[in-house]
Amino acid sequence: MPNDRYQTVKEVADRLKVSEATVRHWIKLGELRAIDIGKGWRIADADLGAFLALHQTAPRRQDLGPEAGAQT
Repeated sequence: MPNDRYQTVKEVADRLKVSEATVRHWIKLGELRAIDIGKGWRIADADLGAFLALHQTAPRRQDLGPEAGAQT
């Protein structure tokens, strides 16, 4: 992790289009790993990537179209 770039809570919030309070809540819950350096939390790129991977939805299945839910 020494080569990771670290982002502030504000930078992560801006990037994800959420409030800073939401990012701090994720940190408090232990969902998003962060480092407290005294001036505030810092989040490593690798930790943000892991957080996003855990919270992603499944990709859309190709075999499902608009007719897939229709009954004949």
